Amino acid sequence: MKICILSDSHDHIPLLDAAVAEAKSLGAEAVLHCGDVVAPSTLKCLNKHRLPVHVIHGNNTGDLYTLGRLTNHEDSVIEYHGMDAGVELAGKRIFLVHYPHYARAMAATGNWDLVCCGHSHKVKFEDLPNIKGGKTLLVNPGTIGGVGKSAATYVMADLESMQFEVREISKKIEHEDDE
Repeated sequence: MKICILSDSHDHIPLLDAAVAEAKSLGAEAVLHCGDVVAPSTLKCLNKHRLPVHVIHGNNTGDLYTLGRLTNHEDSVIEYHGMDAGVELAGKRIFLVHYPHYARAMAATGNWDLVCCGHSHKVKFEDLPNIKGGKTLLVNPGTIGGVGKSAATYVMADLESMQFEVREISKKIEHEDDE
């Protein structure tokens, strides 16, 4: 199973939409959003892709009441988990949290095959030792919102092979919508 891992969209709808469209064309079957959506309406663009979306809120929470209502709409593909989430996809136990320090702690437990985070706006992969004597991969996909001078990035993941690829979306997409 291939999935799209992203974070920190910060209301940048065209970039978020383009990333999920591209990921779907590359075979993604689900989307993991590691927080900082900000306005819940940002996520509405994802319904048309018809991929399950697991989302947490991060530190830029926006309107959590509306986020909860959005995800409970009968046509919504979005599942809002709150401040963190444990999901299972393709037999892999995956933990989502916004903060890298919290992600490192969860990876150390050895209870997860993959831990994903955001917040720093920097892509990072770490193979961390855990207390069970193994290793847990921590993935930070950077910022799909291209916040500041950061590139707009997401990660395509193959859960069967545990292979991960950083993908970049051109920020020109967002500026074209402004014209």
